[in-house]
Amino acid sequence: MPSVGKTIPHDSAVGHVTGTAPYIDDLEMLRDELHVSFVGSPVACGTLDLVDSSAATEIDGVVAVFTVDDVGSHNLWGPLFRDEPFLADKRLMYVGQPVVVIAAESPKALAKARRAVEINATAEPPILEIQDAIDSKKFIGLRRQIARGDAETAIRNAAHQLSGQFQIGGQEQFYLESQAAIAYPGEENQLIIHSSTQNPTEIQAVVAEVLGLSNHQVVCICKRMGGAFGGKETQAALPALMVALVALKTGRAARVVYSKDDDMCVTGKRHEYLAIWSVGFSSEGVIEGSKFDFYSNGGAAADLSTSVMERAMLHADNGYFFPNVELNGQVCFTNLPPNTAFRGFGGPQAVAAIENVIQRIAEHLNVDAIEVRRRNLYGVEDRNVTPYGQIFTRNLLPGIFDQLEESSDYKNRRLQVTRANQIDNMVLRGLALTPVKFGIAFTSKFLNQGNALVNVYTDGTVQVSTGGTEMGQGLNTKIRQLVADELGVPYRDVIVMPTSTEKNNNTSPTAASAGTDINGAAAANACRKIRARLADYAADLFTSNEEGLVKSPEHVVFAEGIVSDSRRTDKQISFGKLVNQARRDRIDLGARGFYVTPGVDFNRNTGRGNPFLYFTQGAAVAEVAIDRFTGELTVPRVDLLIDIGKSINPGVDMGQITGGFIQGMGWVTAECLVYNEQGHLLSHSPTTYKIPATTDFPSVFNCELFENDENLHNIRRSKAVGEPPLLLGVAVWAAVKDALSFVESEVDPQLCLPATGEEILRCLTDSGKSIK
Repeated sequence: MPSVGKTIPHDSAVGHVTGTAPYIDDLEMLRDELHVSFVGSPVACGTLDLVDSSAATEIDGVVAVFTVDDVGSHNLWGPLFRDEPFLADKRLMYVGQPVVVIAAESPKALAKARRAVEINATAEPPILEIQDAIDSKKFIGLRRQIARGDAETAIRNAAHQLSGQFQIGGQEQFYLESQAAIAYPGEENQLIIHSSTQNPTEIQAVVAEVLGLSNHQVVCICKRMGGAFGGKETQAALPALMVALVALKTGRAARVVYSKDDDMCVTGKRHEYLAIWSVGFSSEGVIEGSKFDFYSNGGAAADLSTSVMERAMLHADNGYFFPNVELNGQVCFTNLPPNTAFRGFGGPQAVAAIENVIQRIAEHLNVDAIEVRRRNLYGVEDRNVTPYGQIFTRNLLPGIFDQLEESSDYKNRRLQVTRANQIDNMVLRGLALTPVKFGIAFTSKFLNQGNALVNVYTDGTVQVSTGGTEMGQGLNTKIRQLVADELGVPYRDVIVMPTSTEKNNNTSPTAASAGTDINGAAAANACRKIRARLADYAADLFTSNEEGLVKSPEHVVFAEGIVSDSRRTDKQISFGKLVNQARRDRIDLGARGFYVTPGVDFNRNTGRGNPFLYFTQGAAVAEVAIDRFTGELTVPRVDLLIDIGKSINPGVDMGQITGGFIQGMGWVTAECLVYNEQGHLLSHSPTTYKIPATTDFPSVFNCELFENDENLHNIRRSKAVGEPPLLLGVAVWAAVKDALSFVESEVDPQLCLPATGEEILRCLTDSGKSIK
């Protein structure tokens, strides 16, 4: 039976729950392996005056202490711009910025040495807020624009106008396995690095460049990560550099594992955004002109911030057609750790911004926001071109709206919410339906490629290696299913090997929800090469002693571990016997597959083109209940409907959908990053940073897949599922905004994101106490 389309358990599920699946810190230590950590900047902004490590070097068990003087002339690195120091050199840019790397024989000696290092700095006033950066004109990269029509004129001539500012908070990735890496030195200055990273190729390149090596001297390996969510796409570079430096200088293996506190304090997060917007619309709520100025908090270096801003601008329309639109984007410099990728990569912030505008239009017209959304949805035959010029083909949003509105009993529940708010003085209720249209592909064209190595062995078993990394999302499980079906062998006879730059070179990060799309397609292409060779060989076998039967590789069938000729049921051989015999006849049983995402070409200078292969689409209905006296929020019910094409693994995909939604719900309601005036993160542990708990899970959570068998763009007609569900969490925020609209107020309290209990209570206090 085929594997694709079945719910097959995650290939590491048993290892996860039994604790036998090894992560970086589970790898057995070598006898002379060193423990590594760092000492960071005590200030967010200033000048480095003195680094005194003399006391640390005298501690028994301390082997080495390194500063920027030990790095050389290649101290700067960065995925887009080389603007981030590996170790601080004169200028200090954020609290905790690595200044000193320490290597010791034991964790005890390492901890003692960290306390013994003295760092003196002259502090300067830091820039921590977006508005301060705007006022100081401190920016990263160029201002970007995507525009169509004449937005300002359309806004001015519309029957109604609204404008405002919307503050969108950041988010901590909160992966369970902190940043970690091990470096093993080899001959001729070679290094093997085991890294908890989404991007082994970048680890290889950055380590080589900063330490003055060549790429072929560095191998990066990643077996699995204990979560990542974008936080290990680039941020894994610094810990890898630390252990690589120690291993290269000492000739000994070196290991670093950040504590949770250190990890949260010094790594980048989802970008905080400020959206300044204006919109003009008709009396029916149809948007005629819109303008958004997006500002993001990039932190102290570029990291991926300009690319995150680009994707934000590309998702500012969400599921809505804008005839006249102007989108501007600018990344701001602040004295915080460089912010980075996070599931959704700028898309969630932009979707939140437009959904805020939709709610404001509905409040202004005193209509249900679902009607405003429906009237502005992209069309199927017309009104289907995005602001950047890509035609939105296969628009399923109208059908998704109709089906979800009916299945969630939206109309009746809207009446119930309105009635309850009129008679209940204790609890305030809200209801909202929001869509998502999430583009799938890397917006940088060159990243839309992948390669895979498939080796078939003489017992009929198969090893697969790709550039994709497994962070718990089930990528390896899906690739095993795809390969098993391509070769017609049982799932159990296929295994996916640890990701290694030695086997898969020049790969893209596992990101942009494209892991299965790219790596699965590359693996399938490799399998087809092998299958073609075997089909030709089997066709010879089937016809060698058979008169009148013409050799026909096209009739050779691979299924359930048996290879047969579809014309004759008696002509068959087991896959294992076939490959064993083929090897003896010198048939190549290995292949490298390569895949290039077709049709993707976006010109970021003009803001025009086709940045995406297709769109994953969906919608969610969220109902909320708010304690009017404390601001406490609960989410009693969520109904979610999403199109992911033909699912490769429904069970794995459903886990991604529900988990992604809850992570998005956490971002829009409870996860609040708090810094003090000196740039120290105060919410740096589970006690002060509130991620969703099991008690926050909606009591009723209906999650369904929208039937769609027509995604011909992608492997096995599937669609990407990693990021889009998170954006549906915005429905919960919109429901809170809807609830607050029932409170009488002369001035909109402008609910910020996240809608924490404190933020909701502020809005209730500012609005007054009476119900409309």
